[in-house]
Amino acid sequence: MTTTNGLLLIDKPAGLTSHDVVARVRQVLHEKKIGHAGTLDPMATGLLVLAVGPSTRLLRFAQSEVKRYGGTVALGAATDSLDADGTVVAEMAVPALTIDVVQRVAQSMLGAQHQTPPMVSALKVGGRRLHELARQGIEVEREPREINITHFQVAATADRTTWDFEVECSVGTYVRVLLSDLAERLGTCGHLVALRRISSGSHHVDDALTLDELSARLASGDSPVRAPRGFVEHLEHAEVGEDAERRMRMGQVLSLEGTFRSDEIAAVNLRGELVGILRRRGDQWKPELVLADRPAHGRG
Repeated sequence: MTTTNGLLLIDKPAGLTSHDVVARVRQVLHEKKIGHAGTLDPMATGLLVLAVGPSTRLLRFAQSEVKRYGGTVALGAATDSLDADGTVVAEMAVPALTIDVVQRVAQSMLGAQHQTPPMVSALKVGGRRLHELARQGIEVEREPREINITHFQVAATADRTTWDFEVECSVGTYVRVLLSDLAERLGTCGHLVALRRISSGSHHVDDALTLDELSARLASGDSPVRAPRGFVEHLEHAEVGEDAERRMRMGQVLSLEGTFRSDEIAAVNLRGELVGILRRRGDQWKPELVLADRPAHGRG
């Protein structure tokens, strides 16, 4: 029987929005309650972390994870969307560049910084999506957001105007803005022609299923949905006995043995299933989130 509560990793194809992927997964799983962590643009491919059923309440843990991407930037032409789906709005000559020069500039872009979201994005300003305003030729002021770039490597290709890259960044980073800024610092302009999300936190695209593979797994009677615990492996864990689990489900505070560094920890029962999230309150722990007690096939 198919598990309808937990973590699902999908390898998103190009041409679909993240919402399109969620809609298709809802159909094949026959489960309405599905959400995703970290939107991918239609041209982008790669890892999309989905939460199924009650586990949608755990999405915030996946949304805050560090992301790693690989891709390709084309220099010499800028588009209105900063990627290959947009319309060319400017062209510039590309100076003679060596790998040392390009890599040195990329390294100068590491660390904490502020980035202004692009107009062609799903962010809302005044209740309207920025990309909707952009299609009407309207540009509005966007609040810069703090991001952190922890890894930025480039590699030359056979075409001197095209460079491959790999970047690791904090949540909320627009990689197409980062690469547009790189092009500007190199004395030209540029746009993304390929982007693939490789990982999000501990989740890797190598462990993800394509939509066709998902359907095949379901047809064979196998459940592709992982246990909810997969969302919080990075948290400290506390094992709770049957009485403590019962009290936690009733919303009562708990006293736990052991020392915990964090103020927020994951509580698992004696079967290793995630019961919920506890938050420190003085010397005790208050249930912040408790998952529904599902049938055996949906536990974890």
